[in-house]
Amino acid sequence: MPDGTITADARDARSSAKEGGVLPLSCEGVVVTRGGRALLNQVDVTFDGAGLSVVMGPNGAGKTLLLRVLANLTRPDSGIVRWGGKIPSRALAPKVGVVFQKPVLLRRSVLQNVKFALSVVGTKPRMRDVRAREALKMASLSHLADTPARVLSGGEQQRLALARALAAEPEVLLLDEPASSLDPAATLAIERLIADVRRRGTRLVLITHDIGQARRLADDVQFMHHGRIVEHGPVETFFQRPQSAPARAFLEGRIFL
Repeated sequence: MPDGTITADARDARSSAKEGGVLPLSCEGVVVTRGGRALLNQVDVTFDGAGLSVVMGPNGAGKTLLLRVLANLTRPDSGIVRWGGKIPSRALAPKVGVVFQKPVLLRRSVLQNVKFALSVVGTKPRMRDVRAREALKMASLSHLADTPARVLSGGEQQRLALARALAAEPEVLLLDEPASSLDPAATLAIERLIADVRRRGTRLVLITHDIGQARRLADDVQFMHHGRIVEHGPVETFFQRPQSAPARAFLEGRIFL
């Protein structure tokens, strides 16, 4: 099956995950149908080891749906999702962080948004403030801690969504186009935060349409077309020598039906 692992060294760095971890994160023969159409069609994919995997493909390829299935937010009609070799469970859910393209923020301050998320995952009350402030510092939002979250700029809101997910100290972070529709400065801030998260050892899976962003951030690429993963491999190989017709068309800006 396609494997998001980059190298043997990277795999060894994380495959010895402590008992109860969620790596490897995998789908086996996953099918999701809607209206008689297979939106995910026999998807096999595994994300393990260290690093950042990018999932690319045209609109409607099934990228966001795959992310939702991996996060156990959408149940497949057939096939199996495994976290650390086991069926996903509520106890392990805090170890899988998710940030969507359009964050949903509470009508509370920046700090309270993060603290509330920590309360949901069961963080002890005495630790919530400390961990929330650490996450805001990492996202360069400490100076906005008492600001209402909904008055932040688009880029600041997305960094808050990332900080909220990171405060729970996930083992894996799933990102659905977190820099979509942002200006270059805001995009750079998001990418710097993602790179920092990667350096700290969190496993990342990023959906993006931005070829430049994929080149800057990815270790490997999973390319989707019509609900299937049709190509996967190291980022350099994918961009220099794409093997599938859909991937070549995508990189050349052509339409491939």
